[in-house]
Amino acid sequence: MAVFLTIGTRGSPLALAQAHETQARLAEAHGVDVQDIAIEVIKTTGDSVQNRLLSEIGGKGLFTKEIEEALLEKRIDLAVHSSKDMPTTLPDGLEISTYFEREDRRDAIISSFGHSLAALPKGCVLGSASLRRVALAKMARPDLKIIPLRGNVGTRLNKLDDGVCGATFLAMAGLNRLKIKDERISALKTDEFMPAPGQGAICIEVRQADEKVKQLLEPLNHEPTMVELKTERAFLKSLDGSCRTPLAALSVIKDNHIRLKGLVVRPDGTDPKEQQGEAALEDGEKLGKDIGEFLKGQMSENYWQS
Repeated sequence: MAVFLTIGTRGSPLALAQAHETQARLAEAHGVDVQDIAIEVIKTTGDSVQNRLLSEIGGKGLFTKEIEEALLEKRIDLAVHSSKDMPTTLPDGLEISTYFEREDRRDAIISSFGHSLAALPKGCVLGSASLRRVALAKMARPDLKIIPLRGNVGTRLNKLDDGVCGATFLAMAGLNRLKIKDERISALKTDEFMPAPGQGAICIEVRQADEKVKQLLEPLNHEPTMVELKTERAFLKSLDGSCRTPLAALSVIKDNHIRLKGLVVRPDGTDPKEQQGEAALEDGEKLGKDIGEFLKGQMSENYWQS
């Protein structure tokens, strides 16, 4: 039987879990056999280069470039991504058409020393390659020793087991999707440790002109998540956000309005700047842009330099 659709994805355990979730949802929505929806694993530059920080070698696009090339070349029909990995500007001819309902957006701290940053001993070694997480950790605990730590969920947990560091961060959504339970895992409150824009949401990227695939994906889209993500991505774009910039965003929908809080902080954890606002749902992207531009106006020219 002919393949119904082909999904493109990275090959990490989390990426594969997200691709299989997409496969199952599509099969259920359209009454086809799961086996008729193919999954093609595509190795990205971000997966290949593990010994350098993403901010040093090109940023978020390194997790999407090769997958997007496959999409443009029609080797795959759709691409499954973690929303927080997506650059704000996509290649010509591509768009994000679909968002699944958002999972837990919180970060988790994983440590044997306790359930919060405050519980870590003085001078504890904390491993993270995220500029946002490092900046927020330094803001709360400037005494911590930070070392770069990259890799998939399993790799980072192994580094913790091996004593390379005393604590690290992971996204709760990823841990939940992989069904990882560990007594050392503690979720951090969003008002104390703000998440990355898009954190916790799976998104689907497609060719703009492929109306057939977009229609097949329509039943899978979760509209409130789409509103939140468009708002947060507008905030990110207005600040030219990438893996080189420590910033965070938190949006909440209530009573047909969306509220957004945005935060920027220097890489060393100093001089944080925060702004929040509220708008009707249809004005979410304008809200994100306005808050981003306000914060941009508060920053000096060399604000993000270490």
